[in-house]
Amino acid sequence: MSTTAPVTIDTARPGVPLSRLVKLELRKMFDTRSGFWLMMSIAIVALLATIGCILFVPDENLEFSVFGQAVGFPMVLLLPVIAILSVTSEWSQRTGLITFTLVPHRASVIASKAIAAVVVGVAGIVIAFAIGAVGNVVGSAINGVDIVWDIGVTDFVLIVLANVLGLLVGFMLGVLIRNTAGAIVAYVAYSFLLPTIFAILAELVDWFKDLQPWIDFGYSQTPLFEGGPSAEEWAQLGVSGLIWLVVPLALGVWAVLRSEVK
Repeated sequence: MSTTAPVTIDTARPGVPLSRLVKLELRKMFDTRSGFWLMMSIAIVALLATIGCILFVPDENLEFSVFGQAVGFPMVLLLPVIAILSVTSEWSQRTGLITFTLVPHRASVIASKAIAAVVVGVAGIVIAFAIGAVGNVVGSAINGVDIVWDIGVTDFVLIVLANVLGLLVGFMLGVLIRNTAGAIVAYVAYSFLLPTIFAILAELVDWFKDLQPWIDFGYSQTPLFEGGPSAEEWAQLGVSGLIWLVVPLALGVWAVLRSEVK
């Protein structure tokens, strides 16, 4: 008669630390050819934008803010896509079952993806602005004009914050939709279609003009690029962010925690 020895489970053993999960997610962003070149595209696009400023911007307008705008615009599109892919790859590549089996705590996995996306986003912005700063020095020297540094530390921090918020919107859509194409289409609609609708309503409906800053997340982020929001503008950013970022992200995380991964 065969007997089966009882299996003991060490419940006191600690789980996988969040720091290790973040390192893993960072490595996953770079360990495929497509992921590597997507990350490299940040530096490549920033370099091309900087060269374009040196070649085509008039001498009297050659200042750091011009380079900042040139290298910053592609970030608005690239960073949310990176955040979307960091989430949806688990479903599009069907690795979610393995990931959530090895790390059953799904909330930790989602948190590590968010942290990794923010780290990559901030690093990308810093690298892009560093390239722009070099372009400002080189462009001023080539054109024989004085170097103008018109973006201070506070301005830079606010610009980084605005880009991180855009990245988090992409991350939210990735968590909520969990499909790469669907999330990217949703972000394009959010970034271009929705602001147009809100702008038309503000022009046609008087009472909506005062309401727009409180419900249009993109509109309420504008002061971050214009020297800093006032107290009321910070409140508008918080309320609109609650509507378009916090609540949908909470719903998406709740769905991930409860859904069956196949």
